[in-house]
Amino acid sequence: MTKRKDNIDDIDINDDFELEDIDDFDPFDVLDDSYEDKKSYGNDKPQGGNISNKKNKKKNPVLVWAGRVGATLLSTILILVIFLYAVMAMLVYGPSKTAKIQFVLSVQETSAIGFLANWFCSQDEIDQIKANNAIKDTDEITDAGLVNIDTAAQDPETPDIEIVDVKGATYSGKLMIVKDPSRLFVGTVPEFTNGNGMVVADIAKRYDAIGGVNGGEFVDGETTYTAMPIGLVMKDGEILNDNGGTSHVTGITFDNKLVLGNMNAAKAKELNIRDCVSISNHIGPFLIVNGEAQDIVGIAGGTNPRTAIGQTADGKILLLAVDGRQPNSIGATFSDLQDIMAQYGAVNASTMDGGTSTQMYYDGEVINVPYSPTGPRSCPTAFLIK
Repeated sequence: MTKRKDNIDDIDINDDFELEDIDDFDPFDVLDDSYEDKKSYGNDKPQGGNISNKKNKKKNPVLVWAGRVGATLLSTILILVIFLYAVMAMLVYGPSKTAKIQFVLSVQETSAIGFLANWFCSQDEIDQIKANNAIKDTDEITDAGLVNIDTAAQDPETPDIEIVDVKGATYSGKLMIVKDPSRLFVGTVPEFTNGNGMVVADIAKRYDAIGGVNGGEFVDGETTYTAMPIGLVMKDGEILNDNGGTSHVTGITFDNKLVLGNMNAAKAKELNIRDCVSISNHIGPFLIVNGEAQDIVGIAGGTNPRTAIGQTADGKILLLAVDGRQPNSIGATFSDLQDIMAQYGAVNASTMDGGTSTQMYYDGEVINVPYSPTGPRSCPTAFLIK
C-alpha cells in the first residue's frame, strides 16, 4: 500500500501516491506557517506603516508662511539699508559740495540719526561744516519801540486768526497770523520733571487754548526728558525754570511785544517779560532782530521740519510750522524761515525747537503734518493762543 504524504514538502514527484493524498492536503497549513514567519520577521525590522507615516508627515503651514515672510522682510530691509547707504555715500563723496553739507547738517540736527554723519566724516570735519553754515548769534536785544500795537487801527476785515499755507521749493507748512498779540502766552506741562512731556494739543487743552506751536528746548541727548526744559522759562512774570547764567530767550512782555535776546533772569524781569522760553542758538537761532535779518554763514542749517515765531510792526503774532522729512516736504533751512518771516512783515522773529517736535494745533486738531510714525513728540513748553 502506498504511504500517505502529510505535507506538501514531503511530496516527491517520483513517488506514487493516490488521489486521496491530494484530498487530504490542506494548503492553508502552509500559508499559516508562512504568515507566522513574516510576522516574526516584521518584529525585528521597522514596520512599513511607520515609514509611510514619516514620509507623509507635513510641516506646519503657519510656520512655513511665517518663515517665508520673515525671510522676505529681512531681504527687503537689507536691500533698503544698502540702497540708503549708497545714497548717503553719493551725497558725501559726490561732486556736489553743497549736497555733502546739506546731508551733514540735516542729520546732525536730529537726535536719533545724527551719528550717520560720523560714518563718512571725522568729528573735526563735522564741526567745521556746522561752524561754516549757520546764522550768527547777536548780543543785541530787540527794541520794543519798533512795534506799535493799535488793534483799533487794524483793518476790521482782517480775521482774528488766519491760517495760511506756505510753500517753497523743498517745503510746505502752515502759518498762523494772530491779530491781537495779547492772546499769546506760554503753556507748560503740569510740572517740569525728568520724565515725559506732553504734545502741543494736550498742553493747549490744559489752558483751553484755541491754537499754538511747540516751544523751547528740552533735555535731549544720551538721556531724554521731554518734560524738562533748558534755560529760562517764565509765565505770568514768574520764573518757572532757570539753569542759571545767560539763556537764549524768546518772550512776550506785559505790553504784548515780542522780545529776543541773550539774557539772564534779572534782565528778563527788567525788560518786563511776561512769558518766555529758551533754546540754544544752534537749534533755534534768532532770524530777524529789530527789522534786520541776522547774518547768514553758508547755507544756514540743514533741511528739516521747523517751527518759528515772529511779530509784525503793527503787533500781529506769526506762528510758523514747516513740515519736513517727507516726500512732499523735505523741510526748510533757517534761511527759508527767515525769508518767510520777512515776507509776512516780521520785525522780530526766532526759531523754536524743530524736527519731530514741530507741530501746530488749531481749533481741536493738529493742522500740520508732524514727522513721526507715532505722532508728534512731547514737549515741556508751547506758545499758545487763548
